[in-house]
Amino acid sequence: MTREIRLFAFEQNCVMAEAPGLWRHPECRSMDYTSLEYWTSLAKTLERGMFDGLFIADVLGLYEVYESSRNPAIREAAQVPENDPSLLVSAMAGVTEHLGFGITASVAFEHPYPFARRMSTLDHLTNGRSGWNVVTSYNESGLRNLGFASQMTHANRYDLAEEYLEVCYKLWEGSWEDGAVLRDQERGVYADPSRVHDIDHVGKIFTVPGMHLSEPSPQRSPIIFQAGSSSRGKAFASQNAEAIFTAAPTKEVLRATVSDIRRLLVEAGREPDSAVIFNQMTVITDETSEGAKAKYEDYLKYVSLEGSMVLMSQWLGTDFSKYDLSQPLDENANRDISITSAIDAFMASKPEGESWTIGDIVQWGAIGGLGPVVVGSAQEVADQMQEWVEESGVDGFCLSRAIAHKTHEDVVDYVIPELQRRGVYKTKYREGTLREKLFNKGPHLPADHRAANFRVESPVIG
Repeated sequence: MTREIRLFAFEQNCVMAEAPGLWRHPECRSMDYTSLEYWTSLAKTLERGMFDGLFIADVLGLYEVYESSRNPAIREAAQVPENDPSLLVSAMAGVTEHLGFGITASVAFEHPYPFARRMSTLDHLTNGRSGWNVVTSYNESGLRNLGFASQMTHANRYDLAEEYLEVCYKLWEGSWEDGAVLRDQERGVYADPSRVHDIDHVGKIFTVPGMHLSEPSPQRSPIIFQAGSSSRGKAFASQNAEAIFTAAPTKEVLRATVSDIRRLLVEAGREPDSAVIFNQMTVITDETSEGAKAKYEDYLKYVSLEGSMVLMSQWLGTDFSKYDLSQPLDENANRDISITSAIDAFMASKPEGESWTIGDIVQWGAIGGLGPVVVGSAQEVADQMQEWVEESGVDGFCLSRAIAHKTHEDVVDYVIPELQRRGVYKTKYREGTLREKLFNKGPHLPADHRAANFRVESPVIG
């Protein structure tokens, strides 16, 4: 029997994330993304479906590889306009009890000192349900608008990320001892200064001499998410990540990716299951197979192929406007302005001697972004999910939506009950923090995690 299937939902604080053109569908609510009720209603739906969490992607910059212009992205609402994801979390946490939240934030765009405080604040306000998706940002426009003269190489971006996390770990794990917060009203002592420490960090990029401004939150360090599947990205994940998102287009590619991640975790001195792995997927479902297929065909009427070209050109580092759709995908795409793992995944997903054409890629990205789309009844979708888990070893799925919020509502109403009937999906949440819910262990990072090296030991009393 398949082990328990885990689910996150994928969203962005924008009109259109990964279903270009579908904001025009009469049932789609995505134009309400600036409304607080839009997000709180989504959070309540996901908690009703006992999703592990909501993963909120982010892009601080414009998609302008296609036609070497920002205009197509603006016209298509291709991840622009886009608002800050972190400000959504408190409101959604206020209407839920168990749902976790993973927000995306780039190490390139903010100094780690104030960012560490923001994440501690969110962890306090969510009672330990917060997570951080660590990204290194390949988007040139965002870097230009922050005053960077040139784009960093793929390798340099991860060098920055390594030190950025070191600073954050020192602040979260090594500044305040356990027991430093006394809250002694009789003596008038809130915290013991002798048990609060400066981190004295002096690195190649950052100098942070002082203490963390926030007292320890329920998890201390938030859950660390990572979504890079390049060689360097997987190596980075093996040291840091507790939840890893992939976007493999086929089960075969996913199986190789999962196997590689598990191997790297062991080589890093961690348990092979110390990180849960989620593959991106979009599910279109209904009461019957025929109903699901009709729904999918209806959605396709609203798809924007130009919007798909905007997204895919950016992700794959190739201006598709310069090519005939029948041409093969150029594996020599600029990997410093692309998601390199996406290029590798597509290249690996075709039999030897075959290749993806530009037209194939554009059609693939019309609904669901880089991940696969599954269309069918609850029974058919559950069959597919179980097959992917059994054949690849993945832990679960990060589900994108075609239209807001109908796609996620359909999964909750149709698929979740079927998975529960099969005994492969939880019927109640575990208590505790997001880390406790995901791993059924304690609220803090385990001793074999990189962050444990930066902990300050509390003195033994008595």
